Amino acid sequence: MKRPPIVTTLLALLAGIFLAMQPVSAWAADPQPPATTDDSGYAEIATFAKAIELIRQDYVDGEKVSYHDLIYAAMKGMLSSLDPHSQFMDPDDFKDMQDDTRSRFNGLGVEVAMKDGVLTVVTPMEDTPAAKAGVLAGDEILKINGTSTEKLSLQDAVDVLRGEPGQKITLTILRPANKEIKEFAVERKEIKVRSVKGARLLSPDLTGPYKVAYVRLVQFNEPTAEEFGKALDDLQKQGMQALVLDLRNNPGGLLNSAVDVLAQFLPANTMVVSTQGRASSQQHEYSTPVGIKERPRFPVVVLVNEGSASGAEIVAGALKDLHRAIVVGETTFGKGSVQNVMQLPDGSALRFTTAKYFTPSKQVIQGNGVVPNIRVPLTPEQERAVASLRNDDKIKPEDATAVVKAKDLQLMRAIDALKGVMIYAQQTAPKVDAVKK
Repeated sequence: MKRPPIVTTLLALLAGIFLAMQPVSAWAADPQPPATTDDSGYAEIATFAKAIELIRQDYVDGEKVSYHDLIYAAMKGMLSSLDPHSQFMDPDDFKDMQDDTRSRFNGLGVEVAMKDGVLTVVTPMEDTPAAKAGVLAGDEILKINGTSTEKLSLQDAVDVLRGEPGQKITLTILRPANKEIKEFAVERKEIKVRSVKGARLLSPDLTGPYKVAYVRLVQFNEPTAEEFGKALDDLQKQGMQALVLDLRNNPGGLLNSAVDVLAQFLPANTMVVSTQGRASSQQHEYSTPVGIKERPRFPVVVLVNEGSASGAEIVAGALKDLHRAIVVGETTFGKGSVQNVMQLPDGSALRFTTAKYFTPSKQVIQGNGVVPNIRVPLTPEQERAVASLRNDDKIKPEDATAVVKAKDLQLMRAIDALKGVMIYAQQTAPKVDAVKK
């Protein structure tokens, strides 16, 4: 049977791609192309092209076998088979990803990932439908609109969760902490995420005579570092003596944004994270930039939990390793791999893992997370109380203080740690004799 011209073209194109991928050293001794062997990939490419040809020819439903649909499906399967963070994005998915970094998208406001093969909530983003409905970090999504997620790829799940505002999505979740199965009806909305929130001096009812500041970073996107710097400027004008940096339920974001945030605490040219991959091009060390305003070395505590991932883990891991902050809370999510995004000619894109992140002391984040210096777990009931506090803009300050004292044990432990550091610093500071007149 004669091969259709487009399949012949596809085979030639794929062969050309594989030839282009051969290392220069393989061509140095012999100017002829390498022989067709299993190692070169030609046999597999021929098998792939033959499979497309047979499906196009004999599959019962002709509407499902366009070259576009078959090749897109093949690329989705190919990328999803590698690891939970690699994916093929059609043009719409790629645009959604770009919108994410600019802090806007349509959906429920929930960050998800595959963990041990289960669709898992990394974090519900603050002030979003998912957070307000009561979804918590670590919840396992069993069904979406009554359909099991067992065979869904990560990208397919994201495609269902996102979409036009105004539509309701039903999530059936398992909460591992208490084995409870719950259903949430959540309405999609346009999500606009402000990455820096809650910047203020904490109430003296919590901190005593010390001026302890608090800032929450919701994610790391394009404006985060600049907004964070402005928040610190304002807090310093108010007399800030110490800082609680809250990275709980922060799913990460842009690597450069996380590095720029670290520059607010560390000297210029301090190595804060490195990457290692198969290719030498993936061996990188990332250091804090020059030209950032120098700040006093005030005591810092970083709050983390299992919803802290990726960029949040980079920040927490660097500040812990470099002894610039005490980390309080629970072990983080453990998403420490690097994904490169490469756009294809038709507007689609490949996103695939090329390296892993390492903290300054060479600790692997992927699969391990960042272990806090002081472990303070919260019960699901306490987590719900803290989440409600974050998503209620109308709560009175005195009521918020009461909730923190009763429920947010992690923040209370952070405050105690900072007070201890400041008391010790005062007791060990050099004493200056009074000048006699």
